[in-house]
Amino acid sequence: MTPAIEVPAGAPLTVLSDEEQMFQQSVREFAIEKIRPLVHDMDPQAAMPKELISSFFDLGIMGIEVPDQWGGAGSSFFNAVIVVEELSHVDASCGVLVDVQNTLVNNAILRWGNNDQKSKYLTMLARDTVGAYALSEAGSGSDAFALATRAEDKGDHWVLSGRKLWITNAAEAGVFIVFVNANPDAGYKGITAFIIERDFPGFSVGKKEDKTGIRASSTCELILEDCRVPKENVLGEAGKGYKIAIETLNEGRIGIGAQMIGVARGALEYAIAYSKERRQFGKAISEFQGLQFQIAQAATQLEAARLMVYNAARLKDAGKPFLREAAMAKLFSSEVCERVTSTAVEIFGGNGYTKEYPVEKFWRDSKIGKIYEGTSNMQLATIAKTILTDRL
Repeated sequence: MTPAIEVPAGAPLTVLSDEEQMFQQSVREFAIEKIRPLVHDMDPQAAMPKELISSFFDLGIMGIEVPDQWGGAGSSFFNAVIVVEELSHVDASCGVLVDVQNTLVNNAILRWGNNDQKSKYLTMLARDTVGAYALSEAGSGSDAFALATRAEDKGDHWVLSGRKLWITNAAEAGVFIVFVNANPDAGYKGITAFIIERDFPGFSVGKKEDKTGIRASSTCELILEDCRVPKENVLGEAGKGYKIAIETLNEGRIGIGAQMIGVARGALEYAIAYSKERRQFGKAISEFQGLQFQIAQAATQLEAARLMVYNAARLKDAGKPFLREAAMAKLFSSEVCERVTSTAVEIFGGNGYTKEYPVEKFWRDSKIGKIYEGTSNMQLATIAKTILTDRL
């Protein structure tokens, strides 16, 4: 059992509207009351209780941008970012489950699905079904379109064969957006996105990865063995999967940025609280200027990262270009998260290096931010390209 540390709910400096503040507060209270008591057990068990996932649907945060006609909240992308940050400040695994659901799966169907697909799948995803987004393969990571999985047109249906790796939410998901190459001779222009249901013949979920961080979030391989997929389950159109993947991931990176600022904030809140309790040389360590400077630096970096993430989300909601801003937000927030969580461990001293206290988990959870949904080097490449082809 984690020793009790009284953690204040620190208010961000960033200005939100009254409505956004109320929404943020409701999600924050939910995270503290419903998720925090479970975190200490979820991490070693590497699993999330089904009841907790059900509560995400009950709260209405699994279909944030889904219109109310399909059972969603009909809200904004910015509110999805708020949710991911608030959940992640308590547990990053919960944050990424909800993030993938909203910024990748729901988003892809909202943008490229036809009316029948929206009516069927968005209703499921808003009501009770977890979604997963399957792009990566063993030989296809940063080179996202070097796909070995194949789709063959059989007239009235498609047959898919191959394997996907590192698929978030795979253990819990009932709906998967899967990218395969339906025309290898056309290169990346043969890539096609399919909506696959868990019980489709020839589809199965394989090995679950044993990860360093975000352990309660499932990461599994997908196995497609002559998986039969109806023609109507092509998302968008055949050969346009590369466009769907690129544009969806641009938005997903803002979600990962939100996850990282949430993780950093959670660690920093614990570190501040602990610094006021821990005494050395006759006074609380928070009274030492050296530690005060560490906290001030961490808080400043965190607020800068938050502003970048919020700005990218605002641009997306306004219908303005946000490619560079999303890449910058993910790059910077993941770097800040790693630094801030490491500082939090150091503030806790020896206690920080033990699993009895919470900050080592935040530290472990931070590392993935530089890796998934585009590594830091890929973000730098995107930023450099946009700068060199445009004016700042």
